[in-house]
Amino acid sequence: MSYKHNVGYKLNVDYKQNVGYKDLEFDRDSIFLVTGGAGFIGSNLCEALLDMGYQVRCMDNLSTGKRENIEGFLHNKNFTLIEDDIRNLEACLVACEGVDYVLHQAAWGSVPRSIEMPLLYEEINIRGTLNMMEAARQQGVKKFVYASSSSVYGDHPVLPKKEGQEGKLLSPYALTKCVDEEYGRLYKELYGLDTYGLRYFNVFGRRQDPYGAYAAVIPKFIKQLLNDEQPTINGDGKQSRDFTYIENVIEANLKACLAPSEAAGQSFNIAYGGREYLIDIYYELCKALGKEIEPIFGPDRPGDIKHSNADISKAREMLGYAPEWSFERGIQAAIEWYRENL
Repeated sequence: MSYKHNVGYKLNVDYKQNVGYKDLEFDRDSIFLVTGGAGFIGSNLCEALLDMGYQVRCMDNLSTGKRENIEGFLHNKNFTLIEDDIRNLEACLVACEGVDYVLHQAAWGSVPRSIEMPLLYEEINIRGTLNMMEAARQQGVKKFVYASSSSVYGDHPVLPKKEGQEGKLLSPYALTKCVDEEYGRLYKELYGLDTYGLRYFNVFGRRQDPYGAYAAVIPKFIKQLLNDEQPTINGDGKQSRDFTYIENVIEANLKACLAPSEAAGQSFNIAYGGREYLIDIYYELCKALGKEIEPIFGPDRPGDIKHSNADISKAREMLGYAPEWSFERGIQAAIEWYRENL
């Protein structure tokens, strides 16, 4: 266990080198629909698929996604932006017409915000996801891959987290993702729609928003340190997370699209399988950015899980998931990206 250590991060990492998913092959005329495609994860999925030469539809109402994330794709002949809302079933039906694969990322994130706005989270994360599954079913989509969350493990204390060993849910956000997974199971069992739930563990990387009260911790720390601000750490900093670089998440989504039907209707941990302590990450970022700023320690956030670490064996066996990006490699790339783009 470490709460301060002396391993520095080397910069100058090309995030597009050695990514195994580039070798995956779909029919050349395949059409992908990425909901929430202007968001952090969604825009990276769009970029990866366009780089591979596939047709991509991006559906986003731009409530949390940003047009700047997809600005570079708008003139690509293989890219189509559908500026609409997953709460609109008719829009979902139109978006899914002729689509082979749906990568459903549209949702509102943030545990603390969901505690403040439970009704909105039910409307977007549950009803919106149900609309998308129903549209995919009616339009004959081959595979429906959707974003779930490690928050579904709730207060279950055992590490590493393993599918089938969930505890009491701690937030409305976690509840919405749990309901999504149940609908995913039912849509496979009742209607034959191949659904795959991906339980993301603390995803980070390029284009993740560092601004706002609900910003994720890594981009927020980087932004504040670059601006010589004193960050606040909720709790004592000794909480641990299985931080997962964006390239691993892209791989998981694409491999789920190629997974056998026998794996459908289930959920899978998507992580690297590591464990990093928040206070370690903070001091390593200080070192990498040449800063000596002590953090402020604030109260624990309601609904947060103290420790998180994933068993990814099920995803390895059933999806062929083999994450290549360790936390150390990913944080190097993230630091460099934010240095160039903030």
